[in-house]
Amino acid sequence: MVTQANGQGALWKSGAGSAWVEEQAVIDQMFRPIETLLVNAAATSAAARVLDVGCGTGGTTLALARRLGHGARCTGIDISEPMIASARRQAGQEGLPVDFVCADAQHHVFEPGTFDVVVSRFGVMFFDDPVAAFANLRQATRSGGRLHVVVWRSAEENPFMTAAEHAARPLLPGLPVRQTDEAGQFGFAREGRVRDIVTHAGWRDVRMEPVDVPCRFPESELIGYLSRMGPVGRALDSVDTVTREGVISKVRTAFNAFVSGESVSFRAACWLVSAQ
Repeated sequence: MVTQANGQGALWKSGAGSAWVEEQAVIDQMFRPIETLLVNAAATSAAARVLDVGCGTGGTTLALARRLGHGARCTGIDISEPMIASARRQAGQEGLPVDFVCADAQHHVFEPGTFDVVVSRFGVMFFDDPVAAFANLRQATRSGGRLHVVVWRSAEENPFMTAAEHAARPLLPGLPVRQTDEAGQFGFAREGRVRDIVTHAGWRDVRMEPVDVPCRFPESELIGYLSRMGPVGRALDSVDTVTREGVISKVRTAFNAFVSGESVSFRAACWLVSAQ
C-alpha cells in the first residue's frame, strides 16, 4: 500500500498494518461498493491477468478472482507483511488462483507486459515518486492494457475520514497535520496533479470521473474502527489509559452525525482514474 522511501514502509509493516488486519472485515464491508466498481471495470476490460496495487488484505484481489473465474490470474501487491499474510490465508482457504507479493510496487521488477489490467482501491497515493511508480506499472502492463484506480478526493469532501482527528486534536496536540500533495490518503485529491502524474508516466487517454460512493458498516464496530485506524488510532497506541478513554469518548461523539440506528453510513468522495 505504501513505499519504503517516504517513511511509511515501516508504519504499514507493523502497527498500521496489524490494525488494518484486525479491522479487515469492517473495512471490506465498508468499501464493498468500491470493490464492486473496480471488479466491474476489470470484467468489462476482458481481463485475464490483473494486478491489484496496494491490495492490503486482498479483498479486491479475491473478489476479482471470484468474478473472473479460474481462467484468469490475479495478483495482489502490497508492502505490508501483516496484510499480505492475511490475504494469503484467505486465498488458501478459498482455493482461488491468486498470487500475493510483498513488495513496493514502485520498485518491484515485474515481467514486462504481464497484465491486462491494473486496479487499486486506495493503494496508489503513498508512493514517494508517483511518476516512477506509475511508469513501472505501465511497463508491467501489455500494450492496450487498462488502468482503473480509485483514490480519495479532498479531505474537505470526506468529513467522515477526518472527523476523528479534528475531534481528538485538542487532546492529542501531536497529531500530524495533513499537507497538500503529500504522500498519504489525500495525496491524489487534485485532479490536475493526478493527470500530470499518470500522463508523465506514459499512460494515455487519462480519464477522471468523480464518484460519490455510499458506504456502510454496523454501529457496533465503530469504537473498534475509530480506536485503531488512521492518525488517531496510531496515536492511541502510545498514550495512558485516561487519555485514551477521553479521546475515544470525544471522538465517538463526533461520529454521531454518521450514525443512524444500528448503522454507520457516509459517502466516500473519490476519483475513478482510468487510462490506457
